[in-house]
Amino acid sequence: MFKVATYPLHLLLDYIEKGKLSLPDIQRPFVWKATQVRDLFDSLYRGFPVGTLMLWETGAKVGTKPVGGGETDMVPSLLIIDGQQRLTSLYSVIRGVPVMDHRFEKKRIAIAFRPRDEAFEVAGAVTRSDPEFLSDITELWHSGFRTTVQAYFERLQQKIGTHLDEQERQRLENRLDHVRDLRKMVSFEVIEMTEDASEEDVAEIFIRINSKGVSLSQADFVLTLLSVHWERGRLELEEFSRKAKDRNAPGTPANPFLTPSPDQMLRVAVGHAFRRGRMQTIYQLLLGKDLATGEATAERRDEQFRKLERAQQAVLDPDHWHRFLRCLKTAGFHSDRMLTSASALLYSYLFWLIGKQDFGIDGEDLQRTISRWFFMAHTTGRYTSSPETVIEADLRRIEELPPGDGTAFCDLLDSIINSTFTGDFWEITLPSRLDGTAHKSPALSAYWASLSILNAEVLFSNTGVRDLLHPERAYKAVKERQSLFPHLHSRHIGNFVFAEWPAGLEAGESAPADHWSEAIETLDEGRRERHVYWHALPAGWHADDHGNFLERRRRLMARVVRDGFECIAGPTPDPVPGSLAALLGGGESETVEFKSTAKTAIDAGPGDIKKMEPPIKHTLAKTVCGFMNTGGGTLLIGVSDDGAVLGIDEEMSRLPKPNPDGYELMVLDILNAHLSIATAKIIRTRFEKHANGTVCLVRVGAAPKAVFCKAIKGGVEPSEFWVRDGNRTIQLVGNTAEDFKNEKFGH
Repeated sequence: MFKVATYPLHLLLDYIEKGKLSLPDIQRPFVWKATQVRDLFDSLYRGFPVGTLMLWETGAKVGTKPVGGGETDMVPSLLIIDGQQRLTSLYSVIRGVPVMDHRFEKKRIAIAFRPRDEAFEVAGAVTRSDPEFLSDITELWHSGFRTTVQAYFERLQQKIGTHLDEQERQRLENRLDHVRDLRKMVSFEVIEMTEDASEEDVAEIFIRINSKGVSLSQADFVLTLLSVHWERGRLELEEFSRKAKDRNAPGTPANPFLTPSPDQMLRVAVGHAFRRGRMQTIYQLLLGKDLATGEATAERRDEQFRKLERAQQAVLDPDHWHRFLRCLKTAGFHSDRMLTSASALLYSYLFWLIGKQDFGIDGEDLQRTISRWFFMAHTTGRYTSSPETVIEADLRRIEELPPGDGTAFCDLLDSIINSTFTGDFWEITLPSRLDGTAHKSPALSAYWASLSILNAEVLFSNTGVRDLLHPERAYKAVKERQSLFPHLHSRHIGNFVFAEWPAGLEAGESAPADHWSEAIETLDEGRRERHVYWHALPAGWHADDHGNFLERRRRLMARVVRDGFECIAGPTPDPVPGSLAALLGGGESETVEFKSTAKTAIDAGPGDIKKMEPPIKHTLAKTVCGFMNTGGGTLLIGVSDDGAVLGIDEEMSRLPKPNPDGYELMVLDILNAHLSIATAKIIRTRFEKHANGTVCLVRVGAAPKAVFCKAIKGGVEPSEFWVRDGNRTIQLVGNTAEDFKNEKFGH
């Protein structure tokens, strides 16, 4: 799978220049600071080790991008997997070639050297004005060594006002010569992966030998394939991303919502081309593999790249991009300050493209449908947990529609929206998500968006909230929100409001009872009613207990969100929670789970009951934990995994209070004992009769903050973090858990 070799630095630089060794960018663009380049040269000069390189034989038949970004006719046989920053630094300085930084701008790295004390520094005004420094060591390889050294000594002698003695001159020249000879003296140990190694092998070995490196994703490998087989496509993605950074340039992809990266736009392009969301599958398709047989052919590969080219042309069309972004404004969103999920934006763009190009929908119908979809996807965090799995399932549903049937396309999206935005979501899940202190969250963004949709005014002001959320004002406006209970110094979401208090009646540090009654009288009756509604202020709130106020206000804020959504969607049905028959018929899913019992093993003997209780209770608790962390759901107790109703009657009969009230109390006691959050405001239970027995339906809302579950063994405090992944409940750990929590619940 690999071999170990030693490569002299000058040979590696020659390979790069000739195109034999190419840069696939599967880690990241050049992001080292100039001080890191300085330290690299200092380490090489002193003979310190600077790490192993990792290369990969490509077996490619076409050209790829060289490090310097230039053109070459040489077919590359090696790609840099680990060591990109080091080799790019050395190539830029020794060959005097500018490199592309993370802003997609070309720059040259200049390092200075002072022979007197053998010190390397980043070149700048100080080193250029100091004759003791050779201000740019690149001159040692490009301006001629003798010429460069002679000019250096002339400047130095002018400073000291006398000639250097021969011994000192020779000492300094030897040190400059030592810098020049780094090109020939330095060698790297190289791990060279053969072309037989798969991308999974390469990624695994990279991670194991470089634990501090950036983990390689499947999207990285797809971008590598573009570098090898379709360089222009890779460059188009980079150019789109580069232009999106310049918000002042007309006719560019620049926008107030997102500065997309190449891999983000790639995900939209491959979704449009192949109706696939998993990048691992895309990688296999672009290799030219038949997914059924595993056989790869060049003809199939070329056809897949032609598909991708057609799709990418539509994805990177600035007109398409900006017309789609109008959907976000229709949905009440105005800037990146309101955006918590880039995936919701990107996949909504994918659906916009599919609706326009494949189903012939355009104009207001498409804008209204995608606006609703984005509002739902962003508010619920649809693409936060296992986004590739969820988008793949959504795309599969679209594939089943009649070709070109725009009505069916819109109806499908609407049906998913309506099945997500249920009565339980508005009344339980959304209020619970507004319970917290994270001042950037999907639920809070939905509330702000709804205020914009409803043309709400800032409290006690004629200024529209929409104007306040304009991209040029959004950050400042969010920081300057007013506290309703300033004397309590509460950071809770529900404690803040967009307000401009009347002159002389500013809240200051006082309790609301001291100023609210007088302040509200400054508004006429009609505006008073509207302002109280928009800003979700319960009756008598100013004299209310703070905790009770927060709970009441959360429900009113959720009502405003629902009203805002209905303005872009039309009234949504308020269905009775799903019937037992409907839930059984739909089977287990991301929002439905079946459990035989709450704590007792089926058919357990008297001696085994106590032994089996802990794992069964843990299974119950981790499932509810997963629902709370992901988006809510319904747990059916008394139903086997295959959907057969077993009933809870026998288990219920063993309780001290053998009836539904006693069973509900037992379930809540188990959950409260195992979870890190009180369940009273998030859990609702009901019981339905079936021919085979009673079923307990536990409706779980989404939690406002991350919820943890106790482990079966070890530790007193809840420590396990569970989420739903399709119809499974899985545990997330380490960086994966942290990334999920940050995106789902805010920083």
